[in-house]
Amino acid sequence: MLEEAVETYPQNGGGKKRKYPGGDDGKGEERKKWGGEEGERSQGDGGRKQRLDAMSVGYFRRVGERLAEGFEDKEERAMFVENVLSEVKGQAIMVAMDCTGSITLQRLLPLSTAEQVGEVLAELGGESGSELAVVSCDRCGGHVVESAVRQMSRWTEGEEESFELLEAQVLSLSQVVRDNIEEFIQHVHGSHVVRTLLHLLAGCLGPPRTESRQGAKVRGVVPLLTDFEIPTSFWYELKSLTETLMENINLSVTDAVASAVFQTMLTVCHRKRPKLCKQLLKQIMAYLTSRSAAPGLSPLLVFLKDQASSHLIETIIQLSHKPLLRDLYKNHLKGHMVDLALHPIANFPIQRLTAASAKYTMFLTLFDELIQGVEAVLASGHMGVIVQLAESCAESEEKQDEMLQCLLRAFHCAEPGSRHVSCLPLFMSLLTYEVYYHSETAEGGTSTEVPLASICYHGSRLVQALSRFKERSVLLSSLRTLSQADILTLASDPAGSHVLQALVTTSSDKGRGKILRRLEGLHVQMACSRLGSRVLEAIWNSASVNQRQSIAQDLVPSENQLRSHQFARHVWAKFALTHFVHRRAHWQEIQAGESKKRKLFSDILE
Repeated sequence: MLEEAVETYPQNGGGKKRKYPGGDDGKGEERKKWGGEEGERSQGDGGRKQRLDAMSVGYFRRVGERLAEGFEDKEERAMFVENVLSEVKGQAIMVAMDCTGSITLQRLLPLSTAEQVGEVLAELGGESGSELAVVSCDRCGGHVVESAVRQMSRWTEGEEESFELLEAQVLSLSQVVRDNIEEFIQHVHGSHVVRTLLHLLAGCLGPPRTESRQGAKVRGVVPLLTDFEIPTSFWYELKSLTETLMENINLSVTDAVASAVFQTMLTVCHRKRPKLCKQLLKQIMAYLTSRSAAPGLSPLLVFLKDQASSHLIETIIQLSHKPLLRDLYKNHLKGHMVDLALHPIANFPIQRLTAASAKYTMFLTLFDELIQGVEAVLASGHMGVIVQLAESCAESEEKQDEMLQCLLRAFHCAEPGSRHVSCLPLFMSLLTYEVYYHSETAEGGTSTEVPLASICYHGSRLVQALSRFKERSVLLSSLRTLSQADILTLASDPAGSHVLQALVTTSSDKGRGKILRRLEGLHVQMACSRLGSRVLEAIWNSASVNQRQSIAQDLVPSENQLRSHQFARHVWAKFALTHFVHRRAHWQEIQAGESKKRKLFSDILE
């Protein structure tokens, strides 16, 4: 147990933020064969890179501006593309490896025919195709190669014969990659070409890298992939490429950039070649667990704490089937879960394992181990572990009471029982009872009222998970003790609004009615709030006809204010309040019909 002196739980999700591999910054890659600070001058060009002259750069800049304007018809576009590609011919490598030329080609290739794209790739590869390695590992050229091979996803849109050259060039690129696999997968730019190639050979692509916003990466968000038909040759080539990658599995645990390539390999195979993915997962786990470590300790305990390999293990956990997960926990991690949850890097794979185990009985054992260190984990600031534990309890419908009681103790509101009603603001702000209520001792019951404040992201997610528990009366009782000013703050807060929405929409009709009575008189203010209006709409969608009528009666006296407000006018329209004012009987019939339809669909889903 923590000492009373520990007052505020740090509010970060997993301790020290880990750097994601495979980014475009290139740090740490200076000594790679084709990488290097020396250049981006010599990266893959051996110091013999020729540059476009100023006139050519100006030409391709104007081409880019013309492409941005668009074309009136396909014929005009086709003629323009053909003319530009005729200028590219003979100097494709220089154009691709120039910043302006690269950007222009990336815009031009999706408008080109498959045969034209194949010709560009053929020139980039040179007579033997080996030049593709140079271009692929260039900071500008790599983007062009990616854009070119991505056009193969249009294979089913045209005549198969027109794609023969492009198909051959994609296979040629894959051969070059396999021949130079070590250099490619460790190269900060070349590795992205390999990852795009893996997607292409599997038959699924995400959005181009050029369209992603820098600095906008979010943990746990899977990029949207689009499936497409592939030639038979790609099916076999993917198998060959994965075999070559597996021969270099050692790089996946020593190099962060290479690790990202292996993660992509597993992800695309899981989606398109599940049997192959299963084999790859077993092989990688066999390699990781066979490494030498301290006597009596699994080598995975070392890999989990490493920047590069921990990301790979996360992916393995997310894609693994039940026997592999059970073996991972039982034979390697059992007895070490709390220590790993406290580690600034290893806590992330632990979160993934906690999520993956929720579907299986092994979660019960895992929970019993992790629950012993909840307060220590809270104090370390790894709130993602706690949130995921609560979410897994909600999903598995197991250990929910133990989880809630543990949290009440951790936030010092378990004893005396009168403190239970204070749990909601404590959970949302991640503050202990003494800190939140400015109390120096742990004695006594509820302290003086304190305005709701400091609602944080992880606190919000924690309460949202708890709202899915079977028994949530403690949370609802705590919500009903909040003042109307606090409820309005909750509804208008970026994190708090999700809490209020979750508590209302997951409640029974009776429980929802009690909450709605606390909202009486606040509907107009909620409707005029950007976030509050969304909460109000969510409440409306889950409300009964009588509850909707009560909300409408609270809103209609402020018709002029609502209809002229930028947010509230949408609420007025969606709730059909004009209809409510002038044709109430008909409005009630419509609402009753919607309620029956909603209940019917709910019964079907259950």
